[in-house]
Amino acid sequence: MPDRPLVAGVDTSTQSCKVVVCDAETGAVLRTGRASHPDGTEVDPRHWWSAWEQASGDGILDGVSTLAVGGQQHGMVLLDEHDEVVRPALLWNDTRSAGAADDLVAELGAQAWADATGVVPVAATTVSKLRWMATHEPERLARARTCVLPHDWLTGRILADGTPGTRAWSTDAGDASGTGYWSAGTRDYRTDLLGLATGGASLAVPRVAAPSEVVGHTASGLALAPGTGDNMGAALGLGLEPGDVVVSLGTSGTAFARHSRPSADPTGSVQSFADAEGGFLPLVCTLNAARVLTSGAAMLGTDVDSLDRLALAAEPGAGGLTLLPFLDGERTPNLPTASGSLHGLTRTNATPENLARAVVEGMLLGLAAAVDAVRSVGCPVERVLLIGGAAKSTAVQEIAPDLFGVPVAVPSPGEYVAVGAARQAAWARLGGDRPPVWDVDVDVTVDPHDDRGRGAEARARYAERLAVAHPSTAATTPART
Repeated sequence: MPDRPLVAGVDTSTQSCKVVVCDAETGAVLRTGRASHPDGTEVDPRHWWSAWEQASGDGILDGVSTLAVGGQQHGMVLLDEHDEVVRPALLWNDTRSAGAADDLVAELGAQAWADATGVVPVAATTVSKLRWMATHEPERLARARTCVLPHDWLTGRILADGTPGTRAWSTDAGDASGTGYWSAGTRDYRTDLLGLATGGASLAVPRVAAPSEVVGHTASGLALAPGTGDNMGAALGLGLEPGDVVVSLGTSGTAFARHSRPSADPTGSVQSFADAEGGFLPLVCTLNAARVLTSGAAMLGTDVDSLDRLALAAEPGAGGLTLLPFLDGERTPNLPTASGSLHGLTRTNATPENLARAVVEGMLLGLAAAVDAVRSVGCPVERVLLIGGAAKSTAVQEIAPDLFGVPVAVPSPGEYVAVGAARQAAWARLGGDRPPVWDVDVDVTVDPHDDRGRGAEARARYAERLAVAHPSTAATTPART
């Protein structure tokens, strides 16, 4: 029997580089590799290359024919005329560009941004980081000739075997749609908006490749597909169906679903991204997810497992205790300078159990609002697929269905961004109109409990506390239907 074709996917995320090698026809994961990235909100991309070399070493790629890279969205990588990095990349979670985002919205109007690109600039968006550069580091911006995204940069460097040098850069529709200067609706760059951000500075941008295109080969003959953003990669890896909404609980929190048409949300809550298959991926992103749990555990002087036990020992609603979990500021709602706050504390509810429950509920209620926002642009919500590090929490699995109001399925643990990139590579390798069908195993499915009303009470109380603490959010909270 001939050897089956092998493909590989990469996830160059905020925290690490992960590599998976898969059977191109079945999706079975055969080999994996991993290496860490440095912490922080800006990083020299050379660290990404070092992590890639480590994660892909020891023969992991032996026999692989095609590879694709998934990566953290929005990161700004500026390159000079020789394609050398001009400054450390500003990552999605760097909030210094919050004022720049506000300026861009004020200059054009939120509705005009939503209509033009489907994205209203916030601190995370690449276009906002470019405006920050024009204001605060104009001499560095003047040296830049090209702006690429993290997955674009790693794809290009793999094609060149790590050697710097001028080349033709490529990206895909999914990642390009998060920049603020490429439109998922029209499938075109908006060079006028790019110029608005940079003060007229001329910057080249990557060519947007077709979803299953081979964008080049390495010297050793390895073919590379275009890759995509991390959320689009996860959607590919999970094989999303209509009615499914993914809630990812990693460093950030996201809620997204596949859709047949673009959206234009002037509140900026829902970003109208493209997916990696030629469709659309309306998405809401928060800055605060899994680290809310680790911070809550630290506050209680315990670990996450003990936090789980404490949270499940409390009654739903935590006795009226509500956490607004904006520990790192917040992206949605747009509160970049906010901090976390605890509301409704009394002598009666001041127990470790209630505090632990409020931590878990606070994280999930922020994402429940995100699911409502995805629903508000026309995506049916029949099931939530819960992924990311915090999805392993027993308390999260038990509490989430009541707060989301629908069944919650927890797929088997996996590197779904990297698997999605591998599925794209398989599509490029095998051809066809659609990616190959790969099965996804689900470990746990939990239905809402009989006390669903308490979940609704917790949602209402969270919305009330949020509106009082941050009045600007009251007009941007979608109604639940």
